[in-house]
Formats: sequence, structure tokens, C-alpha cells
Amino acid sequence: MRITTWNVNGLRAALRKGFAQELEQIRPDVLLLQEVRALPEQLPPEWASPTGWHVHWNPAQKKGYAGTAVWTRQPSQLIQTGLSPADTEGRLTYVRLGPLQVASVYLPSGSSSPERQTEKERWMRRFRPWATRQLPASGPVILGGDLNIAHTPQDIYYAQGNQQNSGFLPHERAWFGRLLDSGWHDLVREHAGDVDGPYSWWSNRGRARELDRGWRIDYLLANPTARPPFRQAITHRQAGLTVSDHAPVTIELDV
Repeated sequence: MRITTWNVNGLRAALRKGFAQELEQIRPDVLLLQEVRALPEQLPPEWASPTGWHVHWNPAQKKGYAGTAVWTRQPSQLIQTGLSPADTEGRLTYVRLGPLQVASVYLPSGSSSPERQTEKERWMRRFRPWATRQLPASGPVILGGDLNIAHTPQDIYYAQGNQQNSGFLPHERAWFGRLLDSGWHDLVREHAGDVDGPYSWWSNRGRARELDRGWRIDYLLANPTARPPFRQAITHRQAGLTVSDHAPVTIELDV
């Protein structure tokens, strides 16, 4: 089974930039989308309910903003949207297909203002206990998405110059470490090993995209039951360069 997570930076724009062609190349069985930034009715009809997919949308109440979705080739059942009824930004979509549970997660960014950083940290405080409760599920669980945190210096090209920036703040990195210590496996890092990257997001400033000077902030996390069937991880850099500012990231599981 191939599971792909992708922050598409606006699905309507991604469709114009070749999303369909890249999806055909990647061929996932499960697709976790973030930053959809559209209501289903704002999409072309063939993408509001795409042929061959079972789709669960969780758009933000604010039009043109945030939002997540999960697409599955097999029939799937929606388990949860949001961490609570008060969540209005569409940042979590959690579904079940057979024995497998998958969630598309979009952690807020705090880079635009102190107020957004405060919202990010509020979300972090609520998300880690929620994620911990999913660990002992009876079957495999995958949490995938844009978590807007580079965990270690290997996950960011210029670590020294970003230590005071949202996404690489010491307490954010410590929070991520505690999430992994609770039992989640960072599958991309475990597959890549002791290397820089593979980066999944690039700034449009300078030549960051061309020179691969990015951040690794798109993750696929596995609970202990999902770790044994894991086989490999792939970061599709070219799709990120042409369609979004994020690369899609894929894992393969023998389930």
C-alpha cells in the first residue's frame, strides 16, 4: 500500500499546475491532503468527487484557507474531523479503511504573526495528547501531514540562522521529540538515516528551491503496529517544484 501526504498550497491552483499528472505518476492508494483551501463545490465537478476515490473533505470555515482531506482507493469510514467542535480551520481528517487508520494533519504555522504562533502552540498542546491516545489502537495507524516543525538540524538547511524562527524554535523541536518518545515512528527519517533532508518545503526567496535549501516539515508517523510493515519512503521533489511549495511524500507498507 502506498500512502502519500501532500500540502498542495491550494488545490485549485495545484490542478492548474499539473496535480493530476503528478498524482498519476505517484499512484497512491491513500492520499492525505493539506492546505486544500477550497470547498468541494468550488472545485471542478470531476475533482469534487473524483472517480475511483472515496473522499472525505474537511474544509476551513474561512473560504480559501487551510483545510484537509483524505482520499482512499478502498472504501473508508470517517472517524473524526478536528480536535474538537471548536476547530474551524479544517486541520484534521481521520478515517478508517479496513484495519488501517490514517489522519491528514495540518499544524498551524506561526511565522506570520505572534498571534498565529500562539494559535500554533495552543494546537500543539491539544494535539500531542490526542496523538498519544491513538498509539495503542488495535491496528496500524499513520498520521501524515504538514506539521510545520523541522525536528533536528538535519531537517533544515540553515539551522543556525533559524533558531529564533517559528518552525525551528527550541520548544517546538522539544515538543516534537516528546511526540516521538511517546511511541510514534518518523518513517521518513528512519528510512533516510543520518543525512541532511530529504527536504519537503522550500521558500520562494533566493534560489532555495533550485539549490534544495529547504525544510523537512512534512511527515508520515507510524504507531508501533504500523512500523513492521513499513518498506520505504520517497520524497517526490520534482512534484513539489512544479505543483506546490511542498513535495509530496510517500511511504510503502505491506498491508
